[in-house]
Formats: sequence, C-alpha cells, structure tokens
Amino acid sequence: MAKVPNLRRLRHRASKSLLRKPLIWLRHRGLDPADVFLASYPRSGNTWLRFQLVEILAGRSAEFDNVNRLIPEMGIHGKTPALLPGGGRLIKTHEPYRPNYTRAVYVYRDLRDILLSMYSRETELNLIHIDLDTFLKEFLEGTASGFGAWHDHIESWLGCPLARRGDLCVIRFEEMRNNPESALAEILDFLGKKVDRSVIQAAIANNSLERMKEKEKRSENLPKSKTEEGRFVRKGAVGGWRSRLTEEQIRLVDQHAGPVLARLGYPTAHATLEPVLAVPGAIRA
Repeated sequence: MAKVPNLRRLRHRASKSLLRKPLIWLRHRGLDPADVFLASYPRSGNTWLRFQLVEILAGRSAEFDNVNRLIPEMGIHGKTPALLPGGGRLIKTHEPYRPNYTRAVYVYRDLRDILLSMYSRETELNLIHIDLDTFLKEFLEGTASGFGAWHDHIESWLGCPLARRGDLCVIRFEEMRNNPESALAEILDFLGKKVDRSVIQAAIANNSLERMKEKEKRSENLPKSKTEEGRFVRKGAVGGWRSRLTEEQIRLVDQHAGPVLARLGYPTAHATLEPVLAVPGAIRA
C-alpha cells in the first residue's frame, strides 16, 4: 500500500521539474476549436463548478469517480462526450493561458484562501514537509506548484486574446459561493445553453458543501484524509485567511500580489491589518 503515496510524491515533484514542459504539451494534444475550457488556479472552486455543470448538461449525478468522464481534466479528454452546441467538450485546466485555448470560463479566488487550502491539503497528503512561512514564500514566487504564481496566472488569463474578443467568461469564486444560481446562469449563457432554472437549482442543491463531503467519503479513487484540514472538500471559506495569517505574512502577500489583489477588488494589507491583529490565535508557522 505504501507504493501509492510514493507514486503521488513522485508525480508532485515531476510537476515542478523540467519534465513538466513536454508532459503539458502531450496533455494538450487532440483539442478541438469547439472545446471550452474551465480554467482556474488550483483550489479555486473549479471542481465544485464541474460537478454542477455535469448535472446540468449531462443530466447525471456528479461523483468524484465519474466527473472526469464527462468534464475531464486536461490530458484525459480524448473520449469525452460533447456536451456543448457545435460538438464542443468542456475540459478542466489549471494551466496559465495557452494559445490553443479558444474559449474559456475562468474562475478566480483570493490567493490567501487558496494558499491555506493548498498548504493543508498537500501537508495532509504527505507531499510537502515545510512550515507555512516557507510554503508562502514558494507560493508567492511561483515555485510551490507547476502552475506558477497566482498573480502571474491571473494576469495571463485576464490579459489574453480571449478576453479582448469576448471569448472569456470571468467568474469570481466568492460571488459564486454567495449566489451560485446567478453565476451558473451567466456561464450557461456564455456556453450557449438554455436551461430551466429548476435544473440549475437542483444541481446547486445536490452539490452543497455537505453533499460534496458525502460524495468525497464514498469516492473509491480520492486519497482519504484523517483530518478536516486535509480533505479535498473543505469549507470553501471566503476570507478565512483573516484569522489565520500573521501581519508579516499578509504584508509579504501584498509585496508580491498587492496590485493584482487591488485590481480584482480584494482588500490589501493597509485595509485589513487592524482587524487581523485583533483576532487571537493567528497561526505563526
């Protein structure tokens, strides 16, 4: 049984090595101009969105063990059925913008919530053995994963040709959490699919936080976590970083990503340090 975790660690290391470039090229073979991509930085709500869209577009209950057959991750899209007008497929990607992406839905989330989610998950899976300060530095410098820095990822998509010609639908995770029906209606309109509101509402209800946790428990393929912090489905927290990051950590985030955070309407250090410092028990890694 120990071989599976070891293989997972090897894949994690390979995703940040020189092997990554040819692997990504291979995974992007076989795309069609009619395909639409569900893009995001990791831990930004992409999986939750996929589950809801599977149920709306395919009329099937989405599970962790079947979602990749209908809206697959990049690289396993070869035999995926077309769910879109014109024969297009929906394909998930965490990559920065690439020229062979023709249309896309891009979901973004506050990097401070992302980094805490990613740190907890990768620590629980035994993929990393570092403290939060070290992880934060790597995350901001773009070396914590093969997808680069969050702020560079965002800028690659928001400044891409798709955005300029109207082929990019941009969704804010926090707004999707607050009003998923409105976000899904916007996405479906972008995809050219007319869907009854009752279908959207049913998909939302069947993929609530509690339902998603139940689906994670019955999955046969997902790595199991012994703690809440390491689960794939966590809290989908909005602003949870305020009570968990220190003043120094928040300032470091601003040094690297402050302009992009401000551009997207997220609060930066000068507006948030006072309430954060008032919260007892902030994590000091």
